[in-house]
Amino acid sequence: MPETPIPSDEAERVRELEELGVLDAPLEPDLDAIAMLAAHVCEAPMALVNLLDADRQHFKGRSGVTWTGADRDSGYCHRTICGRTLLEIPDTLADPVFSRNVVAEGEPYVRYYAGVPLVSRRGHALGTVCVLDHRPRRLVPEQRQLLQALAASATTMLELYRHAAGSGGRVPRPPELERLRDQFLTSINHELRTPMTSIRNALQFLKEGGLDEDTERRFMAVMERNNDRLMRLLDELLLTASLNAGTAAFAPERTDLAGVARLAAEDVADGVRHRRHTLTVRAPQEAVVRADPGMLRIALRHVLDNAVKFTPPGGTIAVTVTAGHRPAVEVRDTGIGIGADDLGHVLEDFYRGAEAEERAIDGTGLGLSVTEKIVRLHGGTVRLESEPGAGTCVRITVPAP
Repeated sequence: MPETPIPSDEAERVRELEELGVLDAPLEPDLDAIAMLAAHVCEAPMALVNLLDADRQHFKGRSGVTWTGADRDSGYCHRTICGRTLLEIPDTLADPVFSRNVVAEGEPYVRYYAGVPLVSRRGHALGTVCVLDHRPRRLVPEQRQLLQALAASATTMLELYRHAAGSGGRVPRPPELERLRDQFLTSINHELRTPMTSIRNALQFLKEGGLDEDTERRFMAVMERNNDRLMRLLDELLLTASLNAGTAAFAPERTDLAGVARLAAEDVADGVRHRRHTLTVRAPQEAVVRADPGMLRIALRHVLDNAVKFTPPGGTIAVTVTAGHRPAVEVRDTGIGIGADDLGHVLEDFYRGAEAEERAIDGTGLGLSVTEKIVRLHGGTVRLESEPGAGTCVRITVPAP
């Protein structure tokens, strides 16, 4: 077997893993959820969230396997933590380096491996999120990006555990964490499965042939539309993970809030037309703030996208920008509103209110949480006022330069 590679920061890496206190922490149910999702989106029979100390691998999240750990040099994760990018081995037996590993030569006969390192804020690779298969294959770009997003989420979970533990004692898993995990799995499963199923069905019809040119164009349009939907979801997951981890790129500069609001309104114009809404933007000639214009546009787009989705056809959405000492933008709609029980939770990751579920309105429950994180990053605030049946008002303030 080839010599086991050792990361250049091995001592510091192992020390941070020990300081986190996660090897003996009760994190398996939540990391199992990440492994399950990794297996699902990569269409792989096995997936792991694997932490590597100086001697062993600790499988803290598992899907499709019953193993709890292994020697450090078994498998391929010890090689993944030496890099900072995804390691993909399309066919382990066809590779002169990887074919001599025990997991390829014998049980469980791993012919395919893809792993992403769990890189902490300090820059140390603590472990991996990886998927395994018994057959040679490759991930498509969307699957690679989702695997990277899941690795970032797992890293955030590990670091949040350390902060929650405080004194280093064991932290009980609150029922709220169970709810968040269930919402995450339910929302992402639906948001992934629907466009992927549509793309697969369109591909099947095209493969069977015999279609006229117009029909082929319609199926191609369906695939393009659903691919765009998947890419937006990937961008949303990656942004959420980076905001939670404090690694999101942030470059504030002198910015016109009125101009950003107009651009965000243009971003949702197709949805406005489709649902026959009336969208108005009232803004001064200029409202100067100190902000990252790209990030702020994303925050406003999420608010407007929610207004479009949750306002019945033919409704009204009004955007008002004010300048001055505390510049602000207000988005007021005539939508279905938010109940009192939900209003205190809508800024949480993956939270979807009862009305959204009952009406089967598409979404991951990330829109307003992303908005709040971005605005907080700017030193601003988000305030919501809403009443069922009477619409919602979201007011965002951003510091002046």
